[in-house]
Amino acid sequence: MAIRVPSAAVVGEDGLARCPWAAAPGPMRDYHDQEWGRPVRGESALFERLTLEAFQSGLSWSTILAKRPAFREVFAGFDVDVVSTYDDSDAARLMADPRIVRNRAKIAATLVNARAAVALREEGGLEAFVSGYAPKVQPQPVTTADLPTLSAGSTALSRDLKKRGFTFVGPTTMHALMEATGLIDTHLLGCHRRASG
Repeated sequence: MAIRVPSAAVVGEDGLARCPWAAAPGPMRDYHDQEWGRPVRGESALFERLTLEAFQSGLSWSTILAKRPAFREVFAGFDVDVVSTYDDSDAARLMADPRIVRNRAKIAATLVNARAAVALREEGGLEAFVSGYAPKVQPQPVTTADLPTLSAGSTALSRDLKKRGFTFVGPTTMHALMEATGLIDTHLLGCHRRASG
């Protein structure tokens, strides 16, 4: 007989069990329930997630989420054809915009990555490329201590994106991208969003 281990998912006032980081009502819960871990379709949508995960490095996701409307505006809806044409004057404009995270290296990486995404179309495009790194077996986290911060797939994706000219795409950042876009399901067992795609 199997022993059932209690999940660390938190039951909210609405009766739904969620990952602890989304326990309280507000933008983080909305993001958890409506977006995080769901498949992302289209080049611009995936480029947005890749970019925002890079900007999040060293910061809280709630900070990035609050600034997302401004990011979408200044990066032309994350249209890689537009962003790939940004030059030094655009980078200077972005560095002067207090509505976004003003990090010179991350802004430069976004411009480089837009150009790399355009070039990647010759290999089927960004969406098809990233989706090829989904694991065959999903993690089964019961508590937050069980949550992986990288995987063989994220390490390989990082390496292969770097070979194609992308920057700021380390294995941990790519693991976060894979979680956010549903390639890796790290909703805790017991979370109402687990395996809901």
